[in-house]
Amino acid sequence: MKINPVILLLALGQTLVWAGAYYVFPALLLHWEADLDWSRADITLALMLATFSMAMASPLTGRLIDRGQGPLVMGASTVLAGVCIALLSTVQTLGQFYTLWIINGMMLAGCLYEPCFALITRVKGANAKRSITAVTLIAGFASSLSFPAAHILSNRFSWQVTVLVFASVVITMAAPLLWVGARRLEQQFEKPEVPNIDPPEEHHSSALNKTKGAQDSITTHFLKRPMFWLLGSGFALAAVVHGTVLNHLLPILDERGMAAGIAVTAVSLIGPMQVSGRILIAWLGERISNHATVLLVFVAMATSIVCLILARWQPWMLFAFVLFFGGGYGILSIIRPVIARELLGGETFGAKSGVLAFMYLMGAGCSPWVGSLLWRVGGYPLVLGTLFVLIVLAAVLYRSAYGNGGTR
Repeated sequence: MKINPVILLLALGQTLVWAGAYYVFPALLLHWEADLDWSRADITLALMLATFSMAMASPLTGRLIDRGQGPLVMGASTVLAGVCIALLSTVQTLGQFYTLWIINGMMLAGCLYEPCFALITRVKGANAKRSITAVTLIAGFASSLSFPAAHILSNRFSWQVTVLVFASVVITMAAPLLWVGARRLEQQFEKPEVPNIDPPEEHHSSALNKTKGAQDSITTHFLKRPMFWLLGSGFALAAVVHGTVLNHLLPILDERGMAAGIAVTAVSLIGPMQVSGRILIAWLGERISNHATVLLVFVAMATSIVCLILARWQPWMLFAFVLFFGGGYGILSIIRPVIARELLGGETFGAKSGVLAFMYLMGAGCSPWVGSLLWRVGGYPLVLGTLFVLIVLAAVLYRSAYGNGGTR
């Protein structure tokens, strides 16, 4: 696949910001638990708060992108996210830890996949899928960079040095890449021509009020559709499953006595498997519908949970888990905005994407902390059993949304 240079800039920036400002949390979870004398539930609550703040900021981010402010949003957000990661090296209290992650979450709302894909969709419309796929093919390796780097740096130096290294990469490399890429992409946006017809003076105020009312109606009309909420809820549950597994995978494998090197290798392979899933979808092209693709994703994620459960007795099943989990979620990350546009339409897509991101991130935000609470009650068997039920329910909600959708 030949990648447009502008999309390549965004892809490289996404790779580095995901690796340095997001995956740093699960990569260092066990180190924080051992060094900071805080419980697993206390630490994972920070990521929940971060993701909630990300969710709260996402609708605003979407509206700013609709107004052509995508480059400023993505560049500034990335820099400030890197500052938050750097300041983690100075934390002394749990309150400071929470505060930095809450601020970081707000910044991530402006520089991760959701705003990037909303900007791409705004500019390229129905042709966005190819560009989104290209971004995720490269950025899918973010976890393969983050987990091994965190493991090596924290064992050789300390986790404090690790976050400083990650922060420097985010600020000096990811931020410029995203700002330049977003700026060049925004310059390609073709604004529709508006007839220059001035209403009579006496009706000018009334005309403006009617126009504003019509725009507000268009912007919020999608919120009245049951299909929108079914779609958002299904994807939110998928986020719960993904977030819980990703943030608890190292503790799950550690609890089962698996060597740290093998565990880190398994987690690092999730990224390449995400890329493999995206390559498969790119190769299939028009031979499989977007709807069928989403259903295939849910089947793959459900299968991955079963494989992780069975890996307790058959260790080789761990790599089957990596294949299905990485591949399934890798496809989901690119098909979500595509199927959303297909069902909801492309008009004011930034606003629609922002609200969907809010729901998705609320699910992702709950996941690590809820996983810790379930673990405290019934251990990881209860966690994994619950996740299987949730991914099945997610598939049911999505299928109901598709049955209620299609008309814009």
